[in-house]
Amino acid sequence: MTRRTLILGGVRSGKSFYAESLARADGREVTVVATATAGDAEMAARIAAHRARRPPAWSVIETPVRLAETLRQTCRPERVVIVDCLTLWISNLLCADDEALADRETQALCAKLPQLPGGLILVSNETSLGIVPVGALTRRYLDCAGALHRRVAAEMDRVVLLVAGLPLTLKGSS
Repeated sequence: MTRRTLILGGVRSGKSFYAESLARADGREVTVVATATAGDAEMAARIAAHRARRPPAWSVIETPVRLAETLRQTCRPERVVIVDCLTLWISNLLCADDEALADRETQALCAKLPQLPGGLILVSNETSLGIVPVGALTRRYLDCAGALHRRVAAEMDRVVLLVAGLPLTLKGSS
């Protein structure tokens, strides 16, 4: 059975595919919580590609902002939930008109994680391996992502870093 797993990696490193393979192998019903919004043609194409490769029996819930509440309503012992992805969710929060939304929503998510039943697979981009950007919003984004990853990793049974499609287990067993 799928445990509570955080999957980190760079763009196009194979994170989503790996998360989907874990969920497929589990045998329970699967729900994907998608945080992306199709703001342009390129993102719409990425979303379509993700949808096309998933089994038709999997349900999808689009949740650009209220992730903790969606997980509270969705997680069940008989289900594996994939959240794809936390960094897109952070972008949505930071680009909202509410300055404090990111803090409120990330606090709510971190408070809810220990209580969630069933399998949970969180996917996120590891963003803190490069240089620090000059823009204040980008620095805030990286700070939020890094802090969230630390807090989430502490709650998860397993943390995996994907590089070139290869999983490297950072926490827990393979």
